[in-house]
Amino acid sequence: MRPEIVLFGDSITEQSFRSGGWGAALADTYSRKADVKVRGYGGYNTRWALFLMQHLFPLDSKKPPAAATIFFGANDAAILGRTSERQHVPVEEYKENLRKIVLHMKKCSPTILIVLITPPPVDEDGRNKYARSLYGEDAREEPERMNEVTGVYAKKCIELAEEIGLRSINLWSKLQETEGWQKKFLSDGLHLTPEGNAVVHQEVVRVFREAWFSAEEMPYDFPHHSDIDEKNPEKAFQQRCA
Repeated sequence: MRPEIVLFGDSITEQSFRSGGWGAALADTYSRKADVKVRGYGGYNTRWALFLMQHLFPLDSKKPPAAATIFFGANDAAILGRTSERQHVPVEEYKENLRKIVLHMKKCSPTILIVLITPPPVDEDGRNKYARSLYGEDAREEPERMNEVTGVYAKKCIELAEEIGLRSINLWSKLQETEGWQKKFLSDGLHLTPEGNAVVHQEVVRVFREAWFSAEEMPYDFPHHSDIDEKNPEKAFQQRCA
């Protein structure tokens, strides 16, 4: 049976199987090697994600995931007193919620490979333009997310990964290494463009490769067609399907 990779997160994960999405690209990378399952929930923060754990990752599962990405924080970092404040989670609680998510997954499988991904940076101008495109003159006057604040959440995510020995991707910093990142990588100031998705895919593949989960080193689920003898096809399947 193929191992499973679960992508757990908010809308940036939920949208990852759209055209040009990082989840779809990951499924292609691991084609015939592992099954990629998307468990993304638009608008969710880590507080709400905790209610999903037993449903998505039951402790009595006979086939827990072999690897998982945990990609939250974009909603937790919403600013209090502004339009998206219902999604806000204090930064220390955010860190502890991530810890609880990780510990639950580890209970499901002590050997699971977990990668924490920080929220991406925020293009505040892009968020404001997006709001005006939707609501016109009724759009908010102040941004409901700020890049500096999201950076604090990203730092806590990396801090937790270092504390408990997990691999991580600092997407907040990575995207800002490129000039013009605001429009190149973000479609509405928050969600990813195809170019932004490509960076996430590249980083996840890199981290998986540095661990023990390299697609190149994993066997195909069934024999490659070139290994099948047309006169004696069952021979190629005997060992794999025994």
